[in-house]
Amino acid sequence: MANTYTISDLAQEFDLTTRAIRFYEDMGLLEPERSGPGGRNRVYSSRDRTRLKLTLRAKRLGLSLNEAKDLIDMYDSPRDTVPQLKKFLVVLAEHRQQLESQLADLEATLDEVKTHEKETRSLLTKANKAGAGA
Repeated sequence: MANTYTISDLAQEFDLTTRAIRFYEDMGLLEPERSGPGGRNRVYSSRDRTRLKLTLRAKRLGLSLNEAKDLIDMYDSPRDTVPQLKKFLVVLAEHRQQLESQLADLEATLDEVKTHEKETRSLLTKANKAGAGA
């Protein structure tokens, strides 16, 4: 029998809340089977576990959940992987460009902060000297 997981198993393994896992399910990223009275219990497959792992990896890369779902769904299909790989390269290039832009903005902001720090230290030194001479 294939491995199955409860929502608590996955929450503990991936350090997530059960609410987050239900959200991923609502987004169509996970498709657990239902068991128990009224189908209240979720039973996650190894496929769901892998999809959750890939979703979290995509989030760390800065992809939106919709982008993650699109890519993961492509890998789920038994078709040729060349289109999936090309799509993934496009998505990664877009995110790299976005991150590089954010990095440039951060570096500019850091330069501004350093300039203000230097000017403030200089003003403080002048104020201390003026106060000492009074």
